[in-house]
Amino acid sequence: MASDLRRVPSSGAVEVGYPTGHLGHLTEHETQALTDFKALLEKKGIYMQGPPPSHDDPTLLRYLRARKWVPQDAYVQFSETEKFRNANEIETLYDTIDIDSYEASRKLYPRFTGRRDKRGIPIYVFQIRHLDSKAVADYEKSTETTYSKAKTDGKTPPKLLRLFALYENLTRFVQPLSSECVDRENPQTPITLSTNIVDISHVSLRMFWNLKAHMQAASQLATAHYPETLDRIFIIGAPYFFTTVWGWIKRWFDPVTVSKIFILNDSDVLPVLTTFMDLEDIPKNYGGKLDWSFFDEPAYDEEIRRIATWENGFTNFPPGPCHWHLTEDGTRLACVAVGSKDGKERRVQVCTIPKAFPAGSDASSKTSVVDGEREDATDTGGEDATTVATTVDSAADAVAGLAIADAKGSTEKLSEKIAVAADAATETKAN
Repeated sequence: MASDLRRVPSSGAVEVGYPTGHLGHLTEHETQALTDFKALLEKKGIYMQGPPPSHDDPTLLRYLRARKWVPQDAYVQFSETEKFRNANEIETLYDTIDIDSYEASRKLYPRFTGRRDKRGIPIYVFQIRHLDSKAVADYEKSTETTYSKAKTDGKTPPKLLRLFALYENLTRFVQPLSSECVDRENPQTPITLSTNIVDISHVSLRMFWNLKAHMQAASQLATAHYPETLDRIFIIGAPYFFTTVWGWIKRWFDPVTVSKIFILNDSDVLPVLTTFMDLEDIPKNYGGKLDWSFFDEPAYDEEIRRIATWENGFTNFPPGPCHWHLTEDGTRLACVAVGSKDGKERRVQVCTIPKAFPAGSDASSKTSVVDGEREDATDTGGEDATTVATTVDSAADAVAGLAIADAKGSTEKLSEKIAVAADAATETKAN
């Protein structure tokens, strides 16, 4: 008996998968929404056209996708995020945070493997089993004395500010690095997402309950201030009781996050993961060939190492926060290692990588539209369309975006169904 996973449309779920709704793959409606959004933000005084612009297009598009291309709705979320970032000096926090504190935080949240899926989206792994109540309590206590030069609003818990630093690493280091790798199907389209494998093996029911606040905080933070940075979330190693308690666990998270989750049986893990990732990029613990464990540093792939020109004695990216900035001639990005050690700030250039599509090139602003519709939209048709469009009577399940049912069938068919469910154009708009 195999487990058949079905995506259920919901008013909060993401409409269709990458690269639709991203640069190079915008419809006329979406392109106009981006123009209107910029004008609205500029009018409100929180965006400058530049050059250079105060915020890049990929960032603005994340808010538009999250708010279904309604500029006014996107403005509300964007402005709240800007107020929060300014009140807590998030950029200063990331640039001056104590490196040891930063590294300690990485052990309690998803970690970048250094690899990317078949679409070029970075792969993160989150192993839950070590997060017992003592580990979480010790960590939260340690956050009260985290060093950085950032002033705060006095209301945001220190543990959340540390979490902000990890999200900053995703958007300011990992995603820009992934965007400049050209060994992918749409190299001209910036990467603003992440693929996550969440390992919940050897986790008891009590542990799940104790981790409620820890997990909710991460989800709420991403939803509110880092929208549209999560793509697919594969939950593996689920204990026998998980399907029973999933009904209340999923209520810890917002419907959009839940809509991206797939829960895999052990026999489904490798067939499904290899639909989206190469074997070489899947950790050995999950049936792949990558020699990487949860507490290891990223094992950067060949393309990343190919494009990097190391400087100042570096041969790899160092621990702690890093970010990228454009070089003066606009042809390369420079990686700068930041953070603090014993109160002394670090700022050293690690390497440079070529800018794959410098500003002004045709590919950097290409939009692919046919008669106002996405060129790569897929007609699922027949049985697969029925699978994707399954409805649920329960209102809670309807907004959850995921149904789990037992059904006969091979794992090969399962992986095909998940691929269709994740990428098919099954747009469900809220009226």
